[in-house]
Amino acid sequence: MAKKALITGITGQDGSYLAEFLLAKDYEVHGMVRRASTFNRERIDHISDATARAAGLPEGRTILHYGDLGDASSVNRLLREIRPDEVYNLAAQSHVKVSFEIPEYTGDVAGLGALRILEGIRQSGLSPKFYQAGTSEMFGKVREVPQTETTPFYPRSPYAAAKVYAHWLAVNYREAYGMFVANGILFNHESPRRGENFVSRKITRGAAAIHLGLQQTLALGNLEARRDWGWAEDYVEAMWLMLQQPEPDDFVIATGEARSVRDFCQAAFACVGLDYREHVVVNPAYFRPTEVDLLVGDAGKARRVLGWRPRTSFAELVERMVRSDVELLKRQEGPGLLPRSP
Repeated sequence: MAKKALITGITGQDGSYLAEFLLAKDYEVHGMVRRASTFNRERIDHISDATARAAGLPEGRTILHYGDLGDASSVNRLLREIRPDEVYNLAAQSHVKVSFEIPEYTGDVAGLGALRILEGIRQSGLSPKFYQAGTSEMFGKVREVPQTETTPFYPRSPYAAAKVYAHWLAVNYREAYGMFVANGILFNHESPRRGENFVSRKITRGAAAIHLGLQQTLALGNLEARRDWGWAEDYVEAMWLMLQQPEPDDFVIATGEARSVRDFCQAAFACVGLDYREHVVVNPAYFRPTEVDLLVGDAGKARRVLGWRPRTSFAELVERMVRSDVELLKRQEGPGLLPRSP
């Protein structure tokens, strides 16, 4: 019988790639989606039952359910109905800058949302393996470089603080109740499915738009912030590997290489034959109230224990994102677009 997995945040970047990954391993995938007046399922349309029918593939392997991490009753209902073997908690209000503007909502979903799932599992009598999505933002004002599983947290945003709460809550439930709970502390990971309000996607979409003559400049915030950027598809494999171990544990997932936002701009604009310095402008409105200057991870433990390592280089991920955005904008804007001459 196929394993069942429940993914919160299945419509997001990581959730969509994880769903694909699990389907390839013959899982029955269940996703929790919020009820809204508009659909936001572009990232998972290709794995829907309708798409499966059209392609002559088996149906019923990707099943969506309405629910919300702010509503414990819906979480408990889904756990009882699905009886999953694995639960991946990927849902969150994950935009750092936005978390300063809606801190209560961010804390409710990213922090208390994890509590509602863990408590729901405990009270249900079920014993699924549970993955909690952590973030390098928890390290914030870093205490050591590179950051490992033992580096102290110093969150610098409501989002990061909420994730620290969820992380330690997961550890507590693991130790107090003997639950299989793994924390993944994932550093920045990108793809063409990244939300357009995140800096990596702003850069690649901006470079594509300027290349196609749709705009002249791109406004960004702190160009000197340095991050450890990886490829999202590589990182969802690490999530799954954590839940296949004999004992639960916590793992940093990272490339070990730090590059600045400026470096990302240079690489992205070079993909379309442009010099970023002629188009990128700094707008102080995009600076965070408290900046995080450097995040770079040491994934040595993941290499040793999980056998995981990143397969996609920084240059490859930037080029894939830029090329994808060029094609996307061409489709959206029509065939009459004429790219700028390099």
